[in-house]
Amino acid sequence: MTAPTAPALVLLHTSAAHVPVFDALRDRNHPGAVLRHLVVPELLDRARAEGPRAVAPAVLDVLAAARAGDEAGSGAGSGPVLVTCSTIGATAEALAPLLGAPVLRVDRPMAAAAVRAGARIAVLATVESTLAPTAELLAEEAGGRPVSIRTHLVDGAWERFAAGDGPGSLELVAAAADAVTGADVIVLAQVSMTGAADLVTTRIPVLSSPGEGLAEGLRQVAVP
Repeated sequence: MTAPTAPALVLLHTSAAHVPVFDALRDRNHPGAVLRHLVVPELLDRARAEGPRAVAPAVLDVLAAARAGDEAGSGAGSGPVLVTCSTIGATAEALAPLLGAPVLRVDRPMAAAAVRAGARIAVLATVESTLAPTAELLAEEAGGRPVSIRTHLVDGAWERFAAGDGPGSLELVAAAADAVTGADVIVLAQVSMTGAADLVTTRIPVLSSPGEGLAEGLRQVAVP
């Protein structure tokens, strides 16, 4: 008899650069976990041009096709999907009832941690389309508690990232974080910004999403 395939966590990315980030986290913190990566850059391209809600049908098609393949034998079954793009996270999360499986936002655990850290939250992003969804998520996680959310677009950082200059992009993000004042916590709104947390000199706590987002996704597929 063939041994059953380990449950897999499906991750939907809009950049291939995110795949090694999550694989490294898996190897370090969750050995034995099975990740299945879907990379669909055009979802972010369209969301930036037309708005996040415009990609809802395309996101549903991608996730439904992925789950159909999993049910045919890859082992994900009815498990969750983790969406790692902050721009389309809310749109994807709302599709869970149509998909018939949980759809998780990678940035939701980060947002919950941010509102616990203090009422003055600075949000940094490299694409403008991420700012509003992140601010809305923080307000939702605050649950009616008063919070002050200030958003900052890091000029030039996305262009460097898109051109393949990841280190240069992170340097700009770190410099922007170091320039923040009057905040209790700084949120790095996108997965692509994560490495900047290691470069900052500010004493303000700097939060990123991949670690806790992945951990939450794996908890829902019962992988320790």
